[in-house]
Amino acid sequence: MIDLSRFALNRILCPGLELEEFFRLTADLQLGKVELRNDLPGGRILDELPPERVVDLCREYGVQIITINALQKFNVASLRSQLINELRELIGVADSIRCPALVLCPNNDVGDSRAANQIRTDTVAALQAFAPMFDDSGITGLVEPLGFRESSLGSVAAAMEMIEESGHTNYRIVHDTFHHRLGPDTEETLELKYDIAYTGLVHVSGVEAAMPPEQYRDGQRGLVGPADKLDSRGQIELLLRLGYSGDISYEPFSEEVQNLPPNELKRELEASLRYLRASSLTRAES
Repeated sequence: MIDLSRFALNRILCPGLELEEFFRLTADLQLGKVELRNDLPGGRILDELPPERVVDLCREYGVQIITINALQKFNVASLRSQLINELRELIGVADSIRCPALVLCPNNDVGDSRAANQIRTDTVAALQAFAPMFDDSGITGLVEPLGFRESSLGSVAAAMEMIEESGHTNYRIVHDTFHHRLGPDTEETLELKYDIAYTGLVHVSGVEAAMPPEQYRDGQRGLVGPADKLDSRGQIELLLRLGYSGDISYEPFSEEVQNLPPNELKRELEASLRYLRASSLTRAES
């Protein structure tokens, strides 16, 4: 059974809650880890609270902030100067609240006309340009491949290769069960072409919508249960079998989930946690 201490909540789960309410929900679920975001209404990360107050709230509720999500379009060369400034600000926020990692998302734009080799060059160059800031701060960059057809980086195996090519060790990779289902990687890819040691975080969500996978968008991402078409439970079990020992963070974007009253959201999360945690025990013993 997966230990409860390995699960986290991404704030996109309930963006309407104030930060302290979000921490309280996390603690009520007996969880101790959260992800914050910079894409909530108003661009708020800390809800205008002083960093010292956020640190105090973390201590009060027994919560650790594990990432801020995210530096977007990180691999677009024409935005490099802007991205460096934005990353510097995010690192400053992360450092002030004792957050150990920042998520980096690739360009995800149907108008991106770059050839594959140019995207690879730009991605490696971005990782090299950002590395001194990560080195100096001690904060880890988490590269998150996105599986949408228009994404400039959809494969964890390709991300690993680009990190290796950059020559820097201050990066890890996010395995997102939604994006993995949509992207090019297979079970064989993970087993034969990927080093699980590069996985620094798992994002988990579930889709139950009756539509072809190529039509899935963020709005279909709910909690994980028996009707999940992503096989998120199976993906997690594979990662565990390959040796993954890190955190698993709930990241559902569905408005149906986001608009649930806190007590109902708590019940739904408890059911999903039971489903995910029991699966590894059941299959391990079978």
